[in-house]
Amino acid sequence: MVETLTVAVLGAPKVGKTAIIRQFLYHDFTEKYRPTEDRYIYRPSVMLNGNSYDLKIMDFDQVGWGVKPGWIWEWSDLKCWGLRNTDAYILVYDICSPESFEYVKMLRQTNNIGEAPVIIVGSKRDLQRQRFTPRRTLSLLVKKTWKCGYMECSAKYNWHIVLLFKELLCCAVAHGCKSNHSAVRLQGALHRNRCSLM
Repeated sequence: MVETLTVAVLGAPKVGKTAIIRQFLYHDFTEKYRPTEDRYIYRPSVMLNGNSYDLKIMDFDQVGWGVKPGWIWEWSDLKCWGLRNTDAYILVYDICSPESFEYVKMLRQTNNIGEAPVIIVGSKRDLQRQRFTPRRTLSLLVKKTWKCGYMECSAKYNWHIVLLFKELLCCAVAHGCKSNHSAVRLQGALHRNRCSLM
């Protein structure tokens, strides 16, 4: 029986959530911003440590999120979006936008995420010179205070995209079976509806 792992990719509008997912699955990046208009679910299959997993990667539109001016947000709005049984979370912010980091902070501080693995992701690393605070400061905050993983990536240059998903999937599998799965190999890119080896 193939196990399904559900991953939710969350964050403020325009932080690059869809760009990260598309780069991971299709090695595709577009400069033109197009807002996600509805919740979209990607369903690739992977092999991890000799076991097959079906992934359910959920990408959300900001309209369904109840995003309002000033980043007002209600966690209760998300319960109807299929997040109750999520195995792992990727919380994305733009390293050039302090508001997007505050949005992620608000997401993380809710109790509804539970014990599922969380990785905080600083996107748009290619804009390093425009960042609003040093990487080390945020990394220490996230790891020490929030007890989450922290990583920065660039969908534009495919930098740390694969590593992000490898880490997250290892954490989700380890969390699910309460053991440590540290040996991960990636052979080929993930493609939608195609099995890949990790």
